[in-house]
Amino acid sequence: MKLKTHKGLSKRIKISKGGKGKLRMGHINTSHLKTKQSAKKKRRKKGLTDMSKPDAKRLKVLLPYG
Repeated sequence: MKLKTHKGLSKRIKISKGGKGKLRMGHINTSHLKTKQSAKKKRRKKGLTDMSKPDAKRLKVLLPYG
């Protein structure tokens, strides 16, 4: 029986291609209210970051073919 991918999660998380299969996600607090943040903080939040190991282990179940 085929497993279903959780489509909401698959749109928010990418799986790294380095062979390890780590989950990568966007930084938090980047969608709005950026005028309060310094330019340095906004630059650091560009791109993706690795997800913590306990969270990644819990969420990999929802992405069976990743």
